[in-house]
Amino acid sequence: MDIRLINIGFGNIVSANRVIAIVSPESAPIKRIITDARDRNQLIDATYGRRTRAVIVTDSGHVVLSAIQPETVANRFLSSKELHNSEDS
Repeated sequence: MDIRLINIGFGNIVSANRVIAIVSPESAPIKRIITDARDRNQLIDATYGRRTRAVIVTDSGHVVLSAIQPETVANRFLSSKELHNSEDS
């Protein structure tokens, strides 16, 4: 199993293999997920004080906050996947 890394802004990187969801932080359920992760000490704030625009949920239960748009993170995720698939061919 190869480790693929995704840049989530400001030099911060997450493992693409561990990502379950990339969502927008506006809805009440997502805000509850963020609060619960903070209470469990599993919240990683990678926004550098900027506005949270994407919430990344991992398979370990960690929640990562990013200051870049969810679409941008998703595109980087897909680009990484395509690059990985082309290397396998």
